[in-house]
Amino acid sequence: MANLLSRLIDPWYPATAIGLEKGVASVVQLERVKGSVCKLRRAATFNIAESLVRPSFEDTNIESPPQLAAVLNDLAASAGLLKQKRWSLSLPEATARTLVLTMESQSQSASELQDVLRWKIERGFGVPLEELSVSKERLQKDPQGRDRYLVIAVKKSILAEYEAVLQTLGWRAGLILPRHLGEAQWLVRNSGAGDSLLLSGSSHGFTGVIFRDKHQLIMRTVECEEDEFEDEFYRLLLFYRDRSEAEAGQGPGIVRLMVVGEGITKERAGEIVNETTGGDLRPLQAEDLGLQLPNHEFSFDSIAAPAGLATLSW
Repeated sequence: MANLLSRLIDPWYPATAIGLEKGVASVVQLERVKGSVCKLRRAATFNIAESLVRPSFEDTNIESPPQLAAVLNDLAASAGLLKQKRWSLSLPEATARTLVLTMESQSQSASELQDVLRWKIERGFGVPLEELSVSKERLQKDPQGRDRYLVIAVKKSILAEYEAVLQTLGWRAGLILPRHLGEAQWLVRNSGAGDSLLLSGSSHGFTGVIFRDKHQLIMRTVECEEDEFEDEFYRLLLFYRDRSEAEAGQGPGIVRLMVVGEGITKERAGEIVNETTGGDLRPLQAEDLGLQLPNHEFSFDSIAAPAGLATLSW
């Protein structure tokens, strides 16, 4: 399996993907239509017992691997995908943790930089680096000109749980990413002038990501109660607005908004964005993002993450 977000010289990414979240499992297969437009060729979504997959960064995630394997086998059969052996996998959001690391010194050598990053990563996650599958992405410098890095980590033992389930079915996962990174592919592939905002909500909070030129500008994962959701979302947008005002001339602001998941309606999220930024946006739908759904049977929210990973096949 490729390490989390590993950048291979010649990767293979299948057009089939699995999505797992607490209470829900899904499989999808996409077909390219023309240009950046694709359609849902096959798909199935099952509600599963919430105890079957218990997303966690620290603790065991899968209560009964044989039972989850049986669910995935039934899902693939329902979608007509039993013959597929290569998959991408969207993990529950809570399996991953994220840090933004700021480098106080600008004079490190390459080896010194790696040592400092290692120390900061281990301190930030509270886990030895050897136990983590880590992705690092360099961000724009902060207002003081210091280098910043976005670091996303999943424990190798947690990845091994999910891989073992797939292996019992004779399947192989070439790419495994947290949910929001699968969903974000829809904005990255449809990027253009202006910034893009992904709001990925759940019953325990949200992940908000703002992209500029296909790169993550701001990312924040917030754990909160349902009645705190709107206030926390406002705080994220105010932080973005203040930063944008401090960087005058950096573009037209947020021009694309994607809202998926629980915690807030798309309409209310759009209202908050427009109130805070002075825009006139509406949340993007599947067709706006280049995905043709066969009918109203499938909710875009339930398949956005695995379908986003499937777009990486072309």
